[in-house]
Amino acid sequence: MLLIYTHTITNRLHYVTQQLFGGILGLETQLSTKVEDFIKHSGPKITYSKQPLQNEFFIRSNDLLFEQGINDLDIEVSDWDGVPCFFACSENSSVPYDIFSASFFLLSRYEEYLPHVKDNLGRYPAKESLAFQKGFLELPVVDIWAQKMFRLLKMRFPDIKTKKKNYSFTSLVNVTISHCYAHRGLVRSLGGFLLDLGKFKFRRMIRRTSVLLGMSRDPYDNFSTLVEIHKNYAIKSMFFFQFAEYSAHDKNISPNNNRFRYLIKSVADYSIVSLSTSFLSSTNKEVLKEEKKGLGNLINRPITYSRLRYNRVNVPSTYRTLIEAEFTNDFSMGYTHQMGFRAGTCTPFYFYDISMETKQPLRVHPFALHDYALTKYKRPTEVFAKVDTLFRAVKAVEGTFITVFSNELLGGKHKISWISLYQSLLKRYHV
Repeated sequence: MLLIYTHTITNRLHYVTQQLFGGILGLETQLSTKVEDFIKHSGPKITYSKQPLQNEFFIRSNDLLFEQGINDLDIEVSDWDGVPCFFACSENSSVPYDIFSASFFLLSRYEEYLPHVKDNLGRYPAKESLAFQKGFLELPVVDIWAQKMFRLLKMRFPDIKTKKKNYSFTSLVNVTISHCYAHRGLVRSLGGFLLDLGKFKFRRMIRRTSVLLGMSRDPYDNFSTLVEIHKNYAIKSMFFFQFAEYSAHDKNISPNNNRFRYLIKSVADYSIVSLSTSFLSSTNKEVLKEEKKGLGNLINRPITYSRLRYNRVNVPSTYRTLIEAEFTNDFSMGYTHQMGFRAGTCTPFYFYDISMETKQPLRVHPFALHDYALTKYKRPTEVFAKVDTLFRAVKAVEGTFITVFSNELLGGKHKISWISLYQSLLKRYHV
């Protein structure tokens, strides 16, 4: 057991040490404010305070973990042996940065509580983040810092050991529009025809007619292909279906449509199925509960995993809504059009509500890649080059590599065959 002495035990300090040592390194820890217990302890130990007690392993503390609420912080990012870091310590610190405070800043999404300008969908923009502005968004820095600190601890305490952690890969399939043309009803289909006609999209009219007459398969209906691909590579996959009424932002098939319901049940026979929330339900608890209940009743399983429409995470309100609706895990922590690690980590972590100063019972699974971040690239070689960067970063820390693809992009008409590229990505990164 690793003993950490500090002058004051706070919820913030307990939260971040549990994540760094327990969640990332697999190391049991205990916090203590008793000097005598610290001195008597014969195993590995750290002092986290303003001054060391003796000549022990010492990390000089920043004030962040001993404060409450939100303050305007002056953060200077500098280099720690090739890795960006901040909250520099004095020379007598065994670690040159207070990585406890730096990790808390990223994991809690502290900066998202500060004043910022949201995008047109009400989201926190990637360009507002410290990681984007300082060029480390594509690095899981929290995991890297934890491992660098452990190597320093190992030099001081050679017998210290961690639990073996293995790289893992999870493919998420987001289904907000299950079909492009089929099962949309007479009014919506007629409206689609007229819209295509008005914009002179004659090829689209032909494809729509072919699907509606049963002469060809709906392009977005690639679920059996995806299930087969996942089975071939024995990967962990999850399908998130929207199960909401039609609205300006939510244009999926009606949850009352029998063929749509059968589709969901058939996918649930082979993969984990959970809820992709509607635009409205991310801010309306009652609507969210109805969507959750409806999908759960359909597949006869409890729905505890969520993905938010447009990855529209607004902390802390969005996560509070999910908790009140009894979700236990969320997979929305990331950026739609920007690759990287929004919370600075590739390891699942619990949401810390700064306004309430407590860890909440919602586990956040950060994704590194959303497929729409790849659409700017014209050739598969460019895509692989970018994704390889993320993969190597996650593999180096034995983290969890989570990707998000949509049946819509995989089935659409593009210069790149996205379904073939998706299969190649799974083959490459599932190991």
